[in-house]
Amino acid sequence: MRLVALDVDGTLTDARLHIGRDGEAMKSFSVRDGFGLTLLREAGIRVALVTARRSTIVEARAAELRIEDVLQAVPDKAQALQALCGRHGVALSECAFVGDDWPDLRAMAIAGLAATVADAPLEVRERAHWVSTLRAGRGAVREFAEFVLRAQGAFEPALARYAR
Repeated sequence: MRLVALDVDGTLTDARLHIGRDGEAMKSFSVRDGFGLTLLREAGIRVALVTARRSTIVEARAAELRIEDVLQAVPDKAQALQALCGRHGVALSECAFVGDDWPDLRAMAIAGLAATVADAPLEVRERAHWVSTLRAGRGAVREFAEFVLRAQGAFEPALARYAR
């Protein structure tokens, strides 16, 4: 796996939006999921966020995790994934897409590895190659990151960097 692209709402978050009376939105992110993305990046896997919404909160979280590819207000995630892979010279077969709902299905279908969260709709889980045992925003992305690292033989070296 050379590139992992993820939807945000319902994948990195618990799919809830908190809207204040002045219209400001708030989202909750799992620190463990964020560390999972850091582990992928440290293993040399490019990480990208691809979301249909636009949010300064997503920009801030991506900056904090040093994720450079942040595609927001994306109407067609499959097209965005193809462009992202092309820009970085990565074959679709070498990328994963982690989504949680119907708008993610086309991107999941063209990715070499389609993944989703435990609480995704049945139709999404049925079309995924890998389904987490954890819910969105509750460690599902960390679980996925560890799955990828183990599959690539990079889990133990990553752990060793922190467990010395």
